[in-house]
Amino acid sequence: MEKLEQYRGYIQQLLTAYANRGSSKSEIEKQVIFDTIHDHYQLVYVGWKNRRRQYGCVLHLDIKDGKIWIQYDGTEIGIANDLVKLGVPKEDIVLAFQEPLVRQYTEFGVG
Repeated sequence: MEKLEQYRGYIQQLLTAYANRGSSKSEIEKQVIFDTIHDHYQLVYVGWKNRRRQYGCVLHLDIKDGKIWIQYDGTEIGIANDLVKLGVPKEDIVLAFQEPLVRQYTEFGVG
């Protein structure tokens, strides 16, 4: 249970940090979504720019079976690397956006 709380904290910390990057004067709102009951976490952009609707998921992570599943990562750096820097073992990080047969060839968990 301690590991689960630690992982929740790391994810919330990183998503908040990503949301705080860039200009605060943007017309695009950055929303961090934390569902700590079902362990779903997202950073989404929503708003208007140049009279066009903008909406998109930047990051989506889940915690399942004691592992952090990265469902979507639209960043250049890669949130998996940030999680490793915080001390999360690579085998506890699943790159869910990778096909299951390919995951065994990454340095991360397979699921």
